[in-house]
Amino acid sequence: MNSRFVGIYVFLVIFISSFAVFTLDEREMAVVLQFGKIKRVVLDPGLHFKVPFVENVRFFDKRIQVLDSQNSERFITSEKKNINIDSFLRWRIVDPKLFLTTMSGNLSFAELRLTQTTNSALREEVGKFPVHDVISGQRDDIMQRVNKSADADARQFGVKIVDVRLRRVDFPPEVSDSVFRRMRAERERVAGQLRAQGFGEAESIRASADKERLIVLADAYRKAAEIQGSGDAMAADIYAKSFKSDPSFFRFYKSMLIYQDSFNDKSDVLVLDPSIDLLKYISSQHSLRTDK
Repeated sequence: MNSRFVGIYVFLVIFISSFAVFTLDEREMAVVLQFGKIKRVVLDPGLHFKVPFVENVRFFDKRIQVLDSQNSERFITSEKKNINIDSFLRWRIVDPKLFLTTMSGNLSFAELRLTQTTNSALREEVGKFPVHDVISGQRDDIMQRVNKSADADARQFGVKIVDVRLRRVDFPPEVSDSVFRRMRAERERVAGQLRAQGFGEAESIRASADKERLIVLADAYRKAAEIQGSGDAMAADIYAKSFKSDPSFFRFYKSMLIYQDSFNDKSDVLVLDPSIDLLKYISSQHSLRTDK
């Protein structure tokens, strides 16, 4: 009989003890409540104790969560143009006690509040810039300011916004065509300017090259004329010296050159008076010695 009571007692102790301990995962944090009032916050992973049937535990994930917008939102830029923005944010709980107090620990309430806060901050920042800056020029700066503004509000209910990002920025269908036409016209204008600039530079290069070519040719012709004049002068000087040293041989040599040029082909015919001086060296009676 006593052994039965001992067994029952041991069972009751084990059963009650199971309600007196709880295990906290390293990815979680917990808030211990007593009759609905917060008693303490548990952040260290491991085995922890609580008063059974009096205290209960609420667990919260301390990992980073991603809140992705289901549909893109329409925003107005400083140019009064409509754009559709698809964004997402990453957040996590940093103060479980404050989160439980303000949001009752409800993740849906927190995500709704974060969406509203982020959209409000994004709408305010987008309204300060033109379309180009929102898409590329000031995109990172806009995200930093939105992150800072939204995080300041999120801290009020124990949440930290880690990052806010734009996934996609589109034009509404009614303005896409006009925007693309304007962008195309702008690109064509820039292309025309570049082509005109390139044509002007090409003409300048060609003109410079032609000028240098004329200068080089003129200099070459001048040098060639100088060389040819110098050669002719040297040749004339040699001829003059030769004629002075032996006039008869010089006349003979010049006559031979004339013969060579005149009777270059067998078909050439030349009718001359035999008594002229040009033919005296052909005559058999003539001798170079008699001309000395």
